[in-house]
Amino acid sequence: MLEQLKKEIHSRANPEKAKLLQRFFKTGKGEYGEGDLFLGINLPVLREISKRYFSLISLKDLEELLDNKYHEMRIIALLILMLQYKKSKKNRLMQRKIYEFYLKKTDRINNWDLVDISAPKIVGDFLWKNKEDILKELAQSPNLWERRIAIISTFSFIKNRDFGETLAISNMLLHDEQDLIHKAVGWALREVGKKNKKVLELFLISRYKEMPRTMLRYALEKFPEEERQKWLKGEM
Repeated sequence: MLEQLKKEIHSRANPEKAKLLQRFFKTGKGEYGEGDLFLGINLPVLREISKRYFSLISLKDLEELLDNKYHEMRIIALLILMLQYKKSKKNRLMQRKIYEFYLKKTDRINNWDLVDISAPKIVGDFLWKNKEDILKELAQSPNLWERRIAIISTFSFIKNRDFGETLAISNMLLHDEQDLIHKAVGWALREVGKKNKKVLELFLISRYKEMPRTMLRYALEKFPEEERQKWLKGEM
């Protein structure tokens, strides 16, 4: 079944689209996605394929897909893993197995889109339900993608109006050197603000002058324009 899945994915390849994606995801020398290869398949197509195969693919198969050189193979592995996790909601042992598998393969979850579609649905959901503490460890990782997993996973906590984990990880990543982390932290803080603006304001007031500009701009996106400008000008 794995070979049939790979054959179908390759049959959907679009070389022209692949060239565009390789530029969009910064795959050049020295860029964050250096060396990544694309087949040129849109996410909706991959989602459709994953729904037909998710019950037929084993974790061993998924490991092979995650080790594949093509970005889309890793995406479909994560889409299938997410579906298997969701369908196992009454089987806590299986959910733990999927969660632990995910954490063992973070070196292959190696671009922002791979992290963003999967981390909240697997790592975030599992940690919210089981109250285990690993996000702070990930936030201190030298691996860019593990740090992004740490903050993006907290979206599951935000969904449940539990903001403490997001604020703690945001504080840890406040001075991160990577723009992709600035954007992710700002995005998470914005979502906190959408749920409870006062909580976000209390977090920002003692930190906003030292925050990277991108992080602050993302965090303030939903503020009224006049108020947003005061924050940006350091007038709060």
